[in-house]
Amino acid sequence: MISSEKIAHYRGRLEKTKTELLAELELNEVPEDFGSDVDDFDEEKNEAEALSNQLAQNQTVRIRINEIDEALNRIRTGSYGTCAKCGHAIAEELLDLVPESQLCERCKKSPGS
Repeated sequence: MISSEKIAHYRGRLEKTKTELLAELELNEVPEDFGSDVDDFDEEKNEAEALSNQLAQNQTVRIRINEIDEALNRIRTGSYGTCAKCGHAIAEELLDLVPESQLCERCKKSPGS
């Protein structure tokens, strides 16, 4: 069982990371201004690729924020540190690396996870 001090530590890390990710998302939400020069196909292609990359990065950040929100909710409900799949404890070593982990190491490695 994880101590209340350790859970408070994880909560702090999760909240700090979420704040940083929200700030990053806010910065990236404003589309880059590529100008109105549409006479160069290669330039247009590069601009479209840059926008696509930015949208993909933003989606990755949103997914991570959602995972952090889920971990914070598990802290509130008292189920933090318990594998969502098998119900066993998640090793603190894993939570130290990725505090938003929902699965224990064994379930992460098993097929279909």
